[in-house]
Amino acid sequence: MNIGTCSILRFQFPIWNFRKPLISTRFNMRLLSVRNSSASSIATTTTEPTNSKKNEPWLIVGLGNPGKKYAATRHNVGFEMVDAIAEAEGISMSTVSFKALFGKGFIGDVPVLLAKPQTFMNASGESVSLMSRESSDVGAIVSYYKIPLKQVIVIFDDMDLPFAKLRLLPKGGHGGHNGMKSVINHLKGNSGFPRLRIGIGRPPGKMDPISFVLRQFTKQEREELNFTLQHGLEAVRIILLEGFDKGAKFVNTAKKIEQIG
Repeated sequence: MNIGTCSILRFQFPIWNFRKPLISTRFNMRLLSVRNSSASSIATTTTEPTNSKKNEPWLIVGLGNPGKKYAATRHNVGFEMVDAIAEAEGISMSTVSFKALFGKGFIGDVPVLLAKPQTFMNASGESVSLMSRESSDVGAIVSYYKIPLKQVIVIFDDMDLPFAKLRLLPKGGHGGHNGMKSVINHLKGNSGFPRLRIGIGRPPGKMDPISFVLRQFTKQEREELNFTLQHGLEAVRIILLEGFDKGAKFVNTAKKIEQIG
């Protein structure tokens, strides 16, 4: 189902006081060092994520659909999470590369790539594939930047989770999600990468699932989702700065955020 982008939302997130001098220059120098290291080869096994060296880049991919028609819909919460990270960390998402809106920057001292595939949900993997940049799949971020799969985080919506609930896993299947199917297929069937699932709940009554994921949020749902995006932002910071295990504990043991008032 061709279902799709989210406009960048201006959330009032608490922004940590990280130094970001000359982000582009710093990122490119750090990345050159990593790419020249034998330790930077792509991981093709499905081992669980472990604490990584802070000079190795991470790739964070949010899934969604491009275009105003799909902005702020349930199927686009992956885009919204990437927008929230970019906003909080001062990372520009204005570049179009690898068939995606693309940004480079840092979280703390950790280099990070942010991507929102513009291929429509069902072809999201074209921006993340293991193929070379010169191949038929132009979007080959993992291969081009030599990023280990344990440092690729894919963020997407999940109808099987209660609304606004997060779940972070080190690996797994696609769970019936077409965007994740595409990503796994373009990674040559390898599903050994972390994924952050954002619950959107089940369709009410006998409502068609496709119609449901293309619905926008009610005012009350939007307020609750904003808290969830803030929680996801903190989780990503913990993963990159303190390790996947601490990030998973933060996400998976957290109590549901309750609004006061």
